[in-house]
Amino acid sequence: MKIDVNECAELLKEKDNILILTHAHPDGDTLGCGFALCRALMKIGKICAVINDDEIPTKYDYLYDDIVPIKFKQDFVVAVDVATTNLLGNLDGRYHVDLCIDHHTTNTEYADRLLLDDVPAACQIMYDVIKALGVEIDRGIANCLYTGLSTDTGCFRYASTTAETYRVAAQLIDAGAENGRINRLMFETKTKTYARLERLALESMRFYDNERIAVITITQDMYRLTGSNEQETEAIAPLTRQIEGVEIGITIREKADGSCKASLRTYETVNAAELAKCFGGGGHAQAAACRFDCDVKEAKKILVEKCGEFLK
Repeated sequence: MKIDVNECAELLKEKDNILILTHAHPDGDTLGCGFALCRALMKIGKICAVINDDEIPTKYDYLYDDIVPIKFKQDFVVAVDVATTNLLGNLDGRYHVDLCIDHHTTNTEYADRLLLDDVPAACQIMYDVIKALGVEIDRGIANCLYTGLSTDTGCFRYASTTAETYRVAAQLIDAGAENGRINRLMFETKTKTYARLERLALESMRFYDNERIAVITITQDMYRLTGSNEQETEAIAPLTRQIEGVEIGITIREKADGSCKASLRTYETVNAAELAKCFGGGGHAQAAACRFDCDVKEAKKILVEKCGEFLK
């Protein structure tokens, strides 16, 4: 059942022992959303926690390093920025989701209640929810929410960014969000292991369909050679879309079990969410993802063939 911001806030006020789920291979929006909500609920006396199936990259430590972990039995489960349950990774099937707060139009409505709005970042919705809770946005919450806005808009460069997004960002800066530090951490600071991985990733790039499709493949061997890991691949997917003439950029990451995940980046000529939907995935019009229970070579073949249909 779909609900609005005020209904969502009232529901959260009624509940306690709240567990917040974020999606696997976490990014700034799901983590910013989760920890902003956690901080807000703690300010009104709720017991709550945020969990993720994967190791959270260290660059996001500032979102939660002052939150003391609490063990409790959950009575209410909230998923944030999670369009489908398979995006939860190994958490999928372990919890009944009572409430989902999301901005993906491909959301499968798996939760009992859904707060959905087609805005650039889930943190933009969470800003409204926290205001409706009557919680004053302090620096910690502001940093979390600004992180989601900044990362899901490509530091406010994507066409999806709206005037309202800028207005919310301004309010967060007024509340103490460290915008300069956050933008530097998210978009300018690279580890040496990432730099080595990016070099190999770019060397792997291949072009198809008159160079309108660019594909990067990242294998487990690349992680071993560079000392990097999957948590450092977030910044690689946008690289495919930066090549002149490319309409569909694909980054395929090999998982430890031999399966793989594909991140899709497109321009307005192709709807990435519709492309991902063909393989059980989802996302946004210009950024989406899907999973494959096959190796990288087979996944690339299947994807390139389907992309050709979208480019006709």
